[in-house]
Amino acid sequence: MADASGPVAFLGLGVMGGSMAANLARAGVTVRAWNRTPGRPGAATAEAAGAAVVDTIEEAVADAAVVMVCVSDVPDVREVLVDEAGVVAHAASGALVVDFSTIGPAAAREIQSELAAAGLRFLDAPVTGGDVGARDGTLTIMAGGDEADFEEARPYLAHVGSNLFWCGPTGQGQATKLANQVLAAVNLIGVSEALVLAESLGADPAQVVEICSTGAGGSWALANLGPRILARDFEPGFMTRHMSKDLRLVAENSPDVALPGVDLAASKFDQTDPEVGTQAVALTYVAPSER
Repeated sequence: MADASGPVAFLGLGVMGGSMAANLARAGVTVRAWNRTPGRPGAATAEAAGAAVVDTIEEAVADAAVVMVCVSDVPDVREVLVDEAGVVAHAASGALVVDFSTIGPAAAREIQSELAAAGLRFLDAPVTGGDVGARDGTLTIMAGGDEADFEEARPYLAHVGSNLFWCGPTGQGQATKLANQVLAAVNLIGVSEALVLAESLGADPAQVVEICSTGAGGSWALANLGPRILARDFEPGFMTRHMSKDLRLVAENSPDVALPGVDLAASKFDQTDPEVGTQAVALTYVAPSER
């Protein structure tokens, strides 16, 4: 049983992880943080908030009852958790691993099985809310695994998210996150097309964002990313490459499900610069001379 005041290892200090580790440290949790690439901005964010940034996974997890992970894709999670130099080799027996990465339900179940064989517990706990939610500690966290493990992790999760949900057995957090990504991706395609249509009809796109955000067509993407599209602000809150990865996971985990909206969205995101924000998918609807 983890002591809610006990030390936490936080592995992965990117745009999301750096802020999440910082919020834990600000809340008084002892945080030992590690990133595969030293010197990244997220590491500085965590360190400035009071986290101890260490050089190895072994140092980070040495006596941590809870190990949190926030990296990009299935191979990254496997490298950090179950490779021979990963968490599985260094964490104390019975430690609870909480993975905030988006990896899909199949990979989550495989990793849970491997960790269980080594005496470790596992929650798949992907998040949504973007860089703003990570900074503000208002993320939505959707967890799969043992409900008792979720309740044990809750006091820690409450420092990084404001909407905490147990979704069922291992993999169900990931299933819920993939459904969220379908909504986010297809909705952003709708926003892009609506703005193109508005401009072609002579309507003021900024007014369309303002008005339609209050009606049945309103959405988080329209209200938050619509203005960024109009301002040609394509700085990443969530990178296009991550959305492309998530839509790949949707396809891999549901090969027999027809999802034409996802197919369109995936093709559009694959045409977009992978290092910019997802709102840049709107550029796929603009002639190259106008970009």
